[in-house]
Amino acid sequence: MLFELPDLWIVILNVLGIPAIHLGISWLYTQFPRTLFNSDSALYRMRNWENGGKIYQTIFKVRKWKGLLPDAAPWFDGFAKKNLRSKNVEFLHAFKAETCRGEAAHYAQVFGILGTLAWNPGIAAVVIGVYSILSNLPCIILQRHTRARLDHLLEIQTPNHNHVERHFQ
Repeated sequence: MLFELPDLWIVILNVLGIPAIHLGISWLYTQFPRTLFNSDSALYRMRNWENGGKIYQTIFKVRKWKGLLPDAAPWFDGFAKKNLRSKNVEFLHAFKAETCRGEAAHYAQVFGILGTLAWNPGIAAVVIGVYSILSNLPCIILQRHTRARLDHLLEIQTPNHNHVERHFQ
């Protein structure tokens, strides 16, 4: 804790600040160009242990709860990811990039919310730290699960899809 504040101020900062961090980072990431979010980069590419995304259904049962998560991107005129609107190859590549954007935004939200530890003492800091991870982890899991499913669709449509020219960026 960097700042000692009265309890009322801590509550006010948390109640207003944490949603502002979630929404502010979501908005900010919708402003970045799609070209920044390459699904083949080290951060976003699928790992062998993810088993083509199957691990997310096997362990986390993603399909049971994915509909409960909000998609904030459309609130800011961003790319809606609730439904697959097309199976066009360019659209699928764009969708993949948008899952990377969403994943990055949720990583940033974890760190943004951890910034509130500057004024949260003791147990509140622990609760906020756990919250920062638990409130974003399902969204990160869903982005990775969706990207794996998009990879599968692309493999069906373009057997050599890693070499397809990507005009979506």
